[in-house]
Amino acid sequence: MAEYGTLTSDELRRKKRIKLTIYIAAFAVFQTIVILVFALTVMRVKTPKVRLGTNITFQNFNTGTQASPSFDLSFTTQVGIKNTNFGPYKYDSTIATFMYQGVTIGQVTIPKGKAGLRSTKKVTVIVKVNSNALSSTTGLGSELGAGVLTLNGQAKLSGKVELMFVMKKKKSAEMNCSMTIDLSSKAIQSMICE
Repeated sequence: MAEYGTLTSDELRRKKRIKLTIYIAAFAVFQTIVILVFALTVMRVKTPKVRLGTNITFQNFNTGTQASPSFDLSFTTQVGIKNTNFGPYKYDSTIATFMYQGVTIGQVTIPKGKAGLRSTKKVTVIVKVNSNALSSTTGLGSELGAGVLTLNGQAKLSGKVELMFVMKKKKSAEMNCSMTIDLSSKAIQSMICE
């Protein structure tokens, strides 16, 4: 009888050890899944986006005619730095360049700053552009005759995304926007940013 009771207690101990091993293995698998999901979502660093705002206010708006083509514009706009990461994006000061048909016609400084985690930082800038740098204005005359003016804006922000206050990854965000200005209404007709 004593042997029978011992066998049963040995078997019970063995079953408890097997259960404990199964629980430990299940916990390890669960932890692995949690760490994997965390690494693939939260710890993944995405490139921030830089865009020109569509809400543009003109302070100075002078354009020539088709026969005497020229322009001199001054406007206020916002540059949006969208950070979709789970950590802040600290970027250095940079210069945004505005061009007409590949020729630089104006520049504006985007000051050093920080876009918070999963947020958009908006920086207000005053842009002044004119046609003085253009060597040939033949294309400009036909564009002004059509009542529109197409400008391009480009910038490259360099900075670091900080994750969990430990990991820092360098990321560069680029802006390449094309805007068409309607001369009769003195407003933005279209804005396309890549």
